[in-house]
Amino acid sequence: MAGNSFGKIFRITTCGESHGKAIGVIIDGCPSGLAINEEDIQIELDRRKPGQSILTTPRQESDLVHILSGVFNGVTTGTPILLIIYNKDAKSEDYAALKDIFRPSHADFTYLQKYGIRDYRGSGRASARETAARVAAGAIAKKFLHLNYGIEVLSFVDQVGSIKANIDHNAVNLAAIEANLVRCPDKAVVDEMVALIAQLKAQGDSIGGVIKCVIRNVPAGLGEPVFDKLQADLAKAMLSINAAKGFEIGSGFAGVEIPGSIHNDPFVLHAEKVTKKTNNAGGVIGGISDGDDIYFRVGFKSVSTINKEQNTLDINYKQVKVKAEGRHDPCVLPRAVPVVDAMAALVIIDHLLRHHIYINSKGAI
Repeated sequence: MAGNSFGKIFRITTCGESHGKAIGVIIDGCPSGLAINEEDIQIELDRRKPGQSILTTPRQESDLVHILSGVFNGVTTGTPILLIIYNKDAKSEDYAALKDIFRPSHADFTYLQKYGIRDYRGSGRASARETAARVAAGAIAKKFLHLNYGIEVLSFVDQVGSIKANIDHNAVNLAAIEANLVRCPDKAVVDEMVALIAQLKAQGDSIGGVIKCVIRNVPAGLGEPVFDKLQADLAKAMLSINAAKGFEIGSGFAGVEIPGSIHNDPFVLHAEKVTKKTNNAGGVIGGISDGDDIYFRVGFKSVSTINKEQNTLDINYKQVKVKAEGRHDPCVLPRAVPVVDAMAALVIIDHLLRHHIYINSKGAI
């Protein structure tokens, strides 16, 4: 199975299955000298772990991370970092009745077509549990970006179903995001969002929504045209997350309705720094960061595993009915917030290191 690695300079490779012994990630290319410990990583994993509220799967996983290599005396050595998270609450028997059934909107059919075999235990490698490895790696990227460049990555729930928040991403902060179960900083709609998710959970159903991310203090010049444009790598990173179905940066799809005379971002000089009067571009022009905050939105579909009877096919292509009895999230959004954070940080650190290699090759510092 190819496609398990992400990044070119700061490169991660994840491994493990939902009901296997562990989830793991190897990080190659992390600069030496970064102070990091398991507690730093655990903070981010605790935001993603299951069983954290009534709105998430009841699966109980502590998701304790173990650093097995690449860190000595509390700092990175520049060698590959291996992180392991052992699975503790896997209940594979919950999936025995589904091993010969193609669950609607799951990867059962496609994995079987590609590999001739599939791990039916909680979807195996196709499970969102794989994202724990991304979050662990992203925690290291986030700390490097923050300590060395003051770069801040903040994601939050912007919409659940048809309930839309009204949030100024320029003013949002982590405390407001973490203040409620949904991770939506708009207090006016939180209760409505919680009620909708809880209602659908009680009905055995699920719902999707939108996560917005803002990346602050990104220097101008990051991005590798033509095929490695910064927004293209951000889009790939986000759409690689389970259940992600849409991506837009800056004004996004709303920009198609705005005339160029209004949509264009005029350059201005502010405090002896080139900036823009507006930021409809979302901090990226021509595939390269322009120095303004980068912001984008990611759309997530409703969770596929639901406790409602559905029609489908089995491996013999015969019509059957299926009803999931296992544990699942009624809405992926609250736990997907740190995953979006992680993938955004992984893109930025990779492009930052690539940019430094280019600058140093020109003889500059």
